[in-house]
Amino acid sequence: MQETPQHRDPALRARILDAALAVAAESGWYDLRLHLVAERLGLPLAAIRAEFRDADAIANAWFARALDAMLAEPMPGFAALPPSERMRVVLLRWFDAQAAHRRVVASMLRAKLHPSHPHHWVPLAFDLSRLMHWALEAARLDARGLARQAEEVGLTLVFLQALALWLCDESAGQARTRAFLARNLGWLDRLPRRAG
Repeated sequence: MQETPQHRDPALRARILDAALAVAAESGWYDLRLHLVAERLGLPLAAIRAEFRDADAIANAWFARALDAMLAEPMPGFAALPPSERMRVVLLRWFDAQAAHRRVVASMLRAKLHPSHPHHWVPLAFDLSRLMHWALEAARLDARGLARQAEEVGLTLVFLQALALWLCDESAGQARTRAFLARNLGWLDRLPRRAG
């Protein structure tokens, strides 16, 4: 049985993650080789293994970093914004946090969805669900019952469409993705909300 790496050094983990993104920008994520990451950092390969079990764990750490950016404390006046605008702000934080590495992110997702990697498919579905729940929390959306279910399902559909667009969005400042979110989140304003 494979032993789980011990996470000993957050600064080292961040350096490994950044180096892996740099190597993947040159080769593509699917062709990422961890020995090249180790060489770039001047580390033994065992140091990479001590922090990450494999390249997929590094990809997961990248997405966790984007989630942390999405959960950043809101700006003043955030709670007074309409639900659609709060959600737009939250989702854009996730996209903006990864914008500099959009092509690598696309390659990461293709690797996770590769036909020879069915062991990634189910966790990916759970990760998507968790991401949507955190987005609802970060946007301070508080619908109940059927309205909450509509939020979850509708947001997942909008997010997946936005993600597909974002992955190939070459417009300045991701303008096409921003416009898509602005056009497709208005339904959140029409759902019943918890009173005060």
